[in-house]
Amino acid sequence: MVLATAGIVVPFAKSFKINSVIAFVACGALLGPYGLGSLSSKLPFLSTFTVSNAEALAGPAELGVAFLLFVIGLELSFERLKTMRRLVFGLGLGQVGLCAGAIGLVAYALGQPATAALIIGFGLALSSTAMVVELLAGQRRMTTTAGRASFAVLLCQDLAVIPLLFLIGVLDAQNGSGSLLAGLAQAFIQAFGAIAAITVIGRFALRPLFRLVAASHSTESFMAATLLTAIGTGLIAAAAGLSMGLGAFIAGLLLAETEFRRAIEVTIDPFKSLLIGVFFLTVGMGVNPAEIAAHPVAILAVAFGLLGVKGLIIFALARRFRLSQASALETAIMVAPGGEFAFVLLNAATGAELLDHRASSIALAAVSLTMVALPLLARFARHFAQKLAVPVVLPAEAAVPPPTDHTPRAIVVGGGRVGRLVSSMLDEHGKSHIVIDSDASLITAQRRAGRPAFYGDATQPHFLKLCGVEEATALIVTIDNQRAIDETVRAARALRPDLIIVARARDATHARHLYEIGVNDAVPETIEASLQLSEAALVGLGVPMGLVIASVHERRDAFRSQLKPAGATAAAPAVPRHARSRRL
Repeated sequence: MVLATAGIVVPFAKSFKINSVIAFVACGALLGPYGLGSLSSKLPFLSTFTVSNAEALAGPAELGVAFLLFVIGLELSFERLKTMRRLVFGLGLGQVGLCAGAIGLVAYALGQPATAALIIGFGLALSSTAMVVELLAGQRRMTTTAGRASFAVLLCQDLAVIPLLFLIGVLDAQNGSGSLLAGLAQAFIQAFGAIAAITVIGRFALRPLFRLVAASHSTESFMAATLLTAIGTGLIAAAAGLSMGLGAFIAGLLLAETEFRRAIEVTIDPFKSLLIGVFFLTVGMGVNPAEIAAHPVAILAVAFGLLGVKGLIIFALARRFRLSQASALETAIMVAPGGEFAFVLLNAATGAELLDHRASSIALAAVSLTMVALPLLARFARHFAQKLAVPVVLPAEAAVPPPTDHTPRAIVVGGGRVGRLVSSMLDEHGKSHIVIDSDASLITAQRRAGRPAFYGDATQPHFLKLCGVEEATALIVTIDNQRAIDETVRAARALRPDLIIVARARDATHARHLYEIGVNDAVPETIEASLQLSEAALVGLGVPMGLVIASVHERRDAFRSQLKPAGATAAAPAVPRHARSRRL
């Protein structure tokens, strides 16, 4: 069932722009004990592809949570936390505390005991890291202000899961006896001790282990060591009376500081995705349509109340941290729905008899409803944010429209340092050109320096037409944003199949991609820097300048022939050798 969902249903759902998490939950609900699985006793053939007992997947689901926390630990390098500390420990911590407090007070007012109200508050205060990050990445908005703020809040929430799992474990061990404050104190002390012990052992054992495995140059051994670390530390933590997720999280945190971090992320990703899929399948299997039908008003009230309370608190906090109205609103809408860790915390609390089953069912049904609505909410968030966005007021120099005289000239995309150098070289050789950029400050500086620079987005075909791309002699792309480079090249090549396009590339892989989409010449930063370093070193060592230049030209041509696909010459004619500049 897991493989069929991941290999068939999820790709099919994505073709209709349905989130993979929703696809897993829907399959779990359809094929679970409250769906078709309930009919397996009457129709035996259904038992081959349904589950009549969701507890059969409890173990794999717990492994899925452990892998999720392991990957979160890998992403939580101390450098990242230090860079984002203001948003993570300011906005994020404020969101978790205030939302948990507000939701907990409402639950307490509705008759829940103090312990249960606290757990409900923290459980519903958490958001869906898996869904929000996937949606932001799909919209290419991770680097926007709202994207960074949302990620910081999610990062803080992921950190908060660890002490919350401790708290539930300690309260379960107390079996309802003792004060809540004593349980909290014990949870944090126990957490500190466990983290200290595993950290000391990990620092002495993990790096040498992975160095030994990496030295064997065996992919299988590296994969086995990665899986052993994630599962083994989880089992050690479980044996100590803690959660598997805690041990896996600490192991990921330790490995984040090693040189093996990226290789481990690549190795663990397929296993993590499948096991997290198992977790979301079990979430769907826990959805009982009969219970939802019995309490529809309560579930809808909790869902809308959750979105309203969290949304208002997050918006107010975001404004307090000086985010614009548009960014604050987008962050609030994206983070307001519930998340997967609500199922982890509330199910654990229900199993420990700290929370009433009926209250847990209603809360989790409401969380499921908000998660299903998240993709639609993300669209609304983007729409409302654009409506609230403050229009860009361009300086007078940047408001000048491009020339419309249809004179053939080169177009330089980018007014930064590389663009200015290219522009000066074109001036030196008497080549007519204009400079375009989407950064108004760069355009203003260029125009004040007397250069023909114009403000606009080169990825838009309409703007390229206004700039005269249909009559242009060449297009030179000098910006350093890989996505913008690719979109600019595609737009220009669609308008002018015969246009000479020379583009800056991040590295050899990006250069190969640019050749595939139609550039005539791609200049990889890494290769070009290496050639120039070699040239300076060889001349300094006494090799004649002529021989060095010839050698560099030959090596550059060799790299170009390696990177250029076989069919690229026909699609995009090569720049003649005499027209090539030795340096961009």
